[in-house]
Amino acid sequence: MAKAPVKAKKKAKKVVSEGIAHIQATFNNTIITITDNQGNALSWATSGGSGFRGSRKSTPFAAQVAAERAGTAAKEFGMQSLHVNVKGPGPGREAAVRALNAVGFNIHTITDVTPM
Repeated sequence: MAKAPVKAKKKAKKVVSEGIAHIQATFNNTIITITDNQGNALSWATSGGSGFRGSRKSTPFAAQVAAERAGTAAKEFGMQSLHVNVKGPGPGREAAVRALNAVGFNIHTITDVTPM
């Protein structure tokens, strides 16, 4: 006798309306991680992972592309508004925040959390 095929249950997609965008801008790369309010990562992107290599990773345009990629992935979770934490002295700080705004997020606060 043949066994009946086992149906896998569909995993319910997480719906999050508000989250936190962590932007780490170093002199060599920019890392954007978007989390829920508890700190669980929903999406992330880097300048290097977006196809930029060498000195082009540290440009504001590379940070903009990475922020757009992370933002569109977070939009799939139903996210609409963000609190932004920016860390580091890199050139991609402002470009990443502007790109998240351009994706369509309502940005509540922008906080500089660079350690001193």
